[in-house]
Formats: sequence, structure tokens, C-alpha cells
Amino acid sequence: MAKGIGMSKALAVGVGVLTVSSVCGLVMMAVMYKIQIDRFPPVSPPTPTKPPVIPTGLPPTLRLPDNLIPESYKVLIQPYLYAVIPNNYTNQSFAFTGHSTVRVKCMIVSKSIFLHAQDLNVTTVEVRKSDSNEKLSVSGYKIHQNETNFLEIQLKDAMSGNETYYDIFTKFEGELFDVLDGFYVSGLFATSLLQPTNARKVFPCFDEPALKAVFQITIIHRPDTVALSNGIGDPHQTEIDGEEWIVTTFEETPIMSTYSLAFTVSDFKSKTRHSGTIIHVQAKTRAHKIKLHKITCRVCFITDQIALPDISVEAMENWGFISYQESGLLYDKSTASTFDQERVATLIAHELAHQWFGNLVTMRWWNDLWLNEGFATYMSYIGVQADGWDLRDLIVLRETQTAFQVDSLNSSHPLRLQENDIQTFSEITELFDDITYSKGAAVLRMLATFMTEDAFMRGIKMYLAKFEYKNTVYKDLLKCLQEIMTNVSHNDQETKEDLEGFMSTWIEQVGYPVITIITQTGETSQEHFLLKQTQGHEPHFQLQDKDEWLLANVNCAGFFRVNYDEENWNKLRMQLERYHHVIPIINRGQLIDDAFNIARAHRLNVTIALSLTKYLVNDTEYIPWESALKNLDHLILMFDRSEVYGPITKYLRNLITRLYDHFEEYTINGTVPEKHTDQYNQVNAISVACSNGLTKCITMAKSLFEDYKNGTNDIHPNLRKAIYCSAIASGDEYDWEFAWMEYQRATVAAEKDKLRYALSCTKEIWLLNRYLQYTIDSSKIRKMDMFSTINYIAKNVAGQPLAWDFVREHWSYITQEYGAGVVSLGSLLDAVTKRFSTEVEREEVLFHSSTRALEQVIERTEANIKWVKENKQIVKDWFTGEL
Repeated sequence: MAKGIGMSKALAVGVGVLTVSSVCGLVMMAVMYKIQIDRFPPVSPPTPTKPPVIPTGLPPTLRLPDNLIPESYKVLIQPYLYAVIPNNYTNQSFAFTGHSTVRVKCMIVSKSIFLHAQDLNVTTVEVRKSDSNEKLSVSGYKIHQNETNFLEIQLKDAMSGNETYYDIFTKFEGELFDVLDGFYVSGLFATSLLQPTNARKVFPCFDEPALKAVFQITIIHRPDTVALSNGIGDPHQTEIDGEEWIVTTFEETPIMSTYSLAFTVSDFKSKTRHSGTIIHVQAKTRAHKIKLHKITCRVCFITDQIALPDISVEAMENWGFISYQESGLLYDKSTASTFDQERVATLIAHELAHQWFGNLVTMRWWNDLWLNEGFATYMSYIGVQADGWDLRDLIVLRETQTAFQVDSLNSSHPLRLQENDIQTFSEITELFDDITYSKGAAVLRMLATFMTEDAFMRGIKMYLAKFEYKNTVYKDLLKCLQEIMTNVSHNDQETKEDLEGFMSTWIEQVGYPVITIITQTGETSQEHFLLKQTQGHEPHFQLQDKDEWLLANVNCAGFFRVNYDEENWNKLRMQLERYHHVIPIINRGQLIDDAFNIARAHRLNVTIALSLTKYLVNDTEYIPWESALKNLDHLILMFDRSEVYGPITKYLRNLITRLYDHFEEYTINGTVPEKHTDQYNQVNAISVACSNGLTKCITMAKSLFEDYKNGTNDIHPNLRKAIYCSAIASGDEYDWEFAWMEYQRATVAAEKDKLRYALSCTKEIWLLNRYLQYTIDSSKIRKMDMFSTINYIAKNVAGQPLAWDFVREHWSYITQEYGAGVVSLGSLLDAVTKRFSTEVEREEVLFHSSTRALEQVIERTEANIKWVKENKQIVKDWFTGEL
């Protein structure tokens, strides 16, 4: 049990008093606390600050992360290349070294730096804070040898965010290869081709089009050479390690993408042309006597232009320093055809247009490449008008009809793809195709017609002014054009719906429509046009007027084909035969092109298309003739290895005779007609007449070629390509050998090109095989001419199987030498497989991994197989019946 406790009375009273006092004090404290709480509410204690999450690891895609934005580069490059072989040849070195400092703005805290480097040996990396020059410790760096081409730099100390500036310094060394991309060597000169992603092969950089910056380039080069780059250079001589060198420092460039940078070291000569005080244009070449085309003197800014003996593209629009193939910039008046001059004018106009469309305003990513190339192609037709070349109608032949062919395939692609769909180098280079260039130009022509050209040009000026030195997507362009249309129409909502709704389908969707008009009922429908059809009709609207014949898409302004009921097709044919001048020239060509291609898509009897060509005996205009010959050439490709070819040849010989006679007096007298398109048709007359056995044509060609062999070349430059080809096709090995020697002796690029084409025309298999072997010997055929030479041989029925076997046999070499360049291997595959129309050939083409180009070849071959099976006898019977 527990013990008891005792307490006195006095003590008890004291304890009670204390207890009461304590309770009263607690009550008072509670009251005061409540008063204070009401007056000053409590504040929650601060949440502990978490340290920033610093990104680690590789970026999730092939694109660079957005934590760093480049603003300027200082790049020094020293190629160890002699332009003249020294006495001690062992001193010659095909290498370069250099260093680069790129100033970047850091957007978020980071310990990782990613930029691009490829085929370089990076020997030093330093990172410093720009304002204090404080050096950050680098824990390591490496180049990822995969499709990213990332140069990854890891830091021990984090870079601050908040737009703090840092300088990334690298030293590097690389080789001067002869692969025609990056910084490469050809003979004894070094030059660059950096589009689309080859700047990373020259120095570490942020090699994406949206990551624009300014560049200051310094090149250290051998004495007796000249260094050129995007700006004006200031050379001075110096001594390095006991050797004399030239140091050329160039003025800072505008804000631009890495692919627009360029530099060349050579002993080329230069010629300058001035116009007033604001124009200063230079062209540079190895030759002392050069001709500059006057179109270059109509521009309003300083531009250097260089003609290169070896460049894999026709030209490259480097900002302020444009590179060309020699025949694309220079011409010799004694040997140049008017077509050579036209090519020079058009190419210069294209590249000068790029100074605005591509350089000043650049697409954000390669998926919008058409904003560069489609615009430059379209503007080239407008630009040459200032130089007196009226070529605008030819855009239908060269761009619209070209784009139609590719865009009728399921394996085509939209003008604009999603950014995520274009990541790898091959995916980027595949976009440099007929869709981007030709469809882009054709769609812009349609848009200009829809808006009126004046309104279109005002919208373009607004677009260029608003986005100068910036990057865009195609909707930025549409917004500027909409604003102009809004000002014209005063109806904002309607204009927005019309323009955005109208254009988005042409830009974001693959293919184009065919409009079918049934004039007997007034029914009209629209559907996606494909050579291998999978969709049905979609009723659209109705026509009420059923009188006489109907012609739609006047001047082929719209990017679509038109089909009619057979009754209307026959009415149009009869009108052409009766009096063709009623129908515009462009539409005469369009009718033929539409009819043949609609027949290829199994929507029209091929005999209707063939019947439309009969009226040409009375037409001498180039556009309808060229449209017909291109489509008849497809029939030849399908049937020149079969019994159908005989009747086709006889029909063409009869059809062309009157056109040949029309130009015969000019041809015999060594002259050409004044009208430019007539000059083209004179060449058509000779080429078709001679290749289809017109005796007087072959006799004429052989006679003129014999005079040439005897030392007198009176063949007009316009006609040389056609006459050389005809003479070699009907000649012997001695004619071929003579042409080969002339090719080797020729010093003018345009004349060499004519002879190079003519050499492919021989019917001798052994000569064609020898010629193919020459294409992989750069001492005989320049590397840049390899593809086109094989394509020429493949065009020859005797050479096509040889070319196909050659490409397959040397595929590894070809892809190794050209696979990294902007030159598309698809163009080669396309050329050597155009005749494919059998199951065996379809199986043969599956030799390579899947690419868009190969998918297009397979799809076209499958369409050819089906069409030939269904139409071979029909075609044979029609041609036989016309004899």
C-alpha cells in the first residue's frame, strides 16, 4: 500500500493564493497574445531554397540545347597549302590548323556545353567569363562520333544563367580533303562549301541556321596566294617560325548563319567592275581573260563572286561572297551560246536573290528550306528581266511541270515538313530537291497571281524589313502578305481565311489536285492526283455553261492539273488543229502535259494525249513543243527496247520535219533566229530530227563535224551540243576520240560541257564503258561532273544498263566520295532508273537501304510496270495507224 502526506493550514492558504495568481497571469497573457495576433498575423517561415537543377547528359534530340546562344565568333585558320608546287615538294601539306573564340550568352545555369565539330582534332578548350576573364575549370571534352557531331565540354564550375556572357576558346586541326564539302582542296587551291551542315568540319561552332552570329575571320596563307571571305580583307606579310606568310583579316560579317560563311585561298586573278559609287562586283578565276555578266552590275551592294573549277553545286549563296561553277559565272563570247549566257544570268539572279531570301532572312530550321530555295528560284525569273531576258513563261516548263512529276508520287513530301521529321544530315540534304526548288517557285507564282503581283511584292518587302537578320517560319510570311491583302480588301476576317486556308494546304500537304470537269453535265470534282491512284472523287462545284469547248487554269497559274470528259478533249484537239492561236501558248503546252500525265495515272485514254501532238506540225512555238517532246520522251524510255519503238521513230520523224524545215536556213547558214524561245526550238528540231533518222539532218551534222575535225568549227555555239551529239551517234570510234581530245584541250568550261555531253551519244558499248570508267578518274572527268556524265550516259539507250551496273558496282565509292555533300544521290538514282518498267528491274533497285529517293524510284517503277502492261499494244496500234 501507499504512504500518506501531511500539510499545515498556513502552507495550504499560501499555495492557494499562488495558484489563483498564476491562473490570472495566464489569462492576461492569453488576452495580450490574442490582441497581438490580431494586430500582427504570423508569417510562415520561408521554404528552404533547393539548389538549381543543372542539366546533365546528352540532349534528347540531335538538335543543340537552348542554354547557350552564340553572338560572335573570332576564327583564325591557317591552311598549309602551296598554290605553286615548291622546289621541295615534301613541304606541301593538305592540312589546316586554327583557333576560334565564340562568345555565347548563357540562359540557364549549366555545367555542360554542346556545340558541333566533325572530322576535327580539337586540341585545346578553354571557357572564360567574358566580363572578368575568369577561367572556368574544364573537367573534360569529347567529340561524339555519331550523327549528332556534338563537341561536349564538361565544366567543374557551373556557368551562371541570366544571360551572362562566356567565351569558348578552341584550338583545332583538320585535313584538306578533296570531297567538295567543308574546307576542301582541289588541285592547288582550297575553298569551302558549308551548306547545309559543314561549318562544323572547319571549326567548332553552333551549326544550326537559327543560331546566327557575327564572324570575324583571319586567314594565314602562303605568299603569292590571295585569301577571300565574306567581307573585305586586309592582308599583311609576317614571319612565322622562320617562314613568310600572309595574314589577311576580314571585316566583321553581318549577323548570319554558319552555312553562309565562306573562304578561299588560291592564286586566282580578279577583275573588278564598277557602276556609279555603290556597286563593286568582283569575279575571280584562274584565267586572265574573263567575262562578267552585266546582271551583276544591277545589284545595290558589294559582292564578291568567284568561279571555281571544282564545286559540287551550281552555285552557293555565301553572304557577300558567292561561289559558282566556272560555266555558271563566266562565258567566252566566241564559244558561248545564248543558252550559256542565259544560264549565267539566271544563276546570278538566283544567288543574288538569296542575299535577301536566305541570308538576310533565314528559315528557322531546314524543314522550311523552301523559303530560301523556292523564293530564289521564283525571283530569278523576275530578276533576269532587268537584264533583258523574258523567261517568265518558261517557269511553267522548268518548274511547274518538273514539280508535277515528283509530286505525283506517294513518296513525295510537302513543301514544309515538321521540324522533328528533319534531324539527320541525310534528311536535310534530301530536301534539296525538285519539291523545294520547283514546287516552291510554282506555288509562289500561284500566290502572286492570287494576290496580284504588286500586292505580293509589297508583302515581300514588308516581310524582309520586319525580319531582317532574323529567322522565320512560313506563317511569318503569310502574316505579312495577309496584312497587305487586308489593306487592299478592308475585310480582315475574310482575307485571313482566304490566304491562310488557301496556302496551308499547298505548303503542308503532299501532292496536288486534279480537277475533273464533265462539260456534258456540268459536274466538277477535285481529288489528289497520283500515278498510283488510291482515292475517289469529291464533288466540289458545278458548271452551267456547256457551249463549245472549255479551257481551265488559263496560263497554268494554279498548281493543279485539269482533266475533261472525252468530248471536251476532242473539241480542244479540233480547235488546235483548226486554229491553235486561240489557245494561249502556255495552255497549249499545259494541255499536252496534263493529258499525257493524266493518261499515265489511268484516268484518260493515252490515244487522246497522243492525238493532241498531231497539231504540232503547224506550231513553231517552243513551250508546246517542249511539253510534247518531254512526254513523248517518256514513251521512248518505256518502249525503245521493244518493237513499239519503230513506229514511234517514224511518227516523230514525220512530225518534226516541218519544224526542221522552218529553221533549216538558219542552221545551214550557221545563224540562229532572234527570238530566244525560237532558238531553243531550233535545237529541238535538230536533236529530234537527227535522233529519229531524218537523213538531211544527219548529213548536215556529219558535214559540219567533218569541217570541225579539219580545223574549221563554224557551228553556231547554240547548235554545237546537238550537232556534236548527232555526229558522234552516227559516227565511229575516231569521231569519239577526236571529241575526247577536244574536250581535254578545251579551256572554256561551257565548251567542255558540250563536248562532255556529246561523248555520251555514241552507240558503241565499249566506248561508253570506257567513258564510265573515266568518271572515277578526276584527272579525266572532274569530280563535280561525275554525276551529270553518268546521267548523260544513262539517257542513251545503249548506255543505260551500263550506267546502272556501274552505279551498283561503285556504290560504296560513290557514297563515300559524295554521300556527305549537298549533291543528292537521289538525282543519280533517278537518272539511271528512268527506263525501269519490268518486275526484274524493280527487284534490282532494292539493292540499297531505304531513302526517299529510292522509294520514289520504286514507286515510279511500279507505276511504269502497270502502265506498260495496260498500254503497250494501244500505243503501238496508235503510232502504226498514223504512218
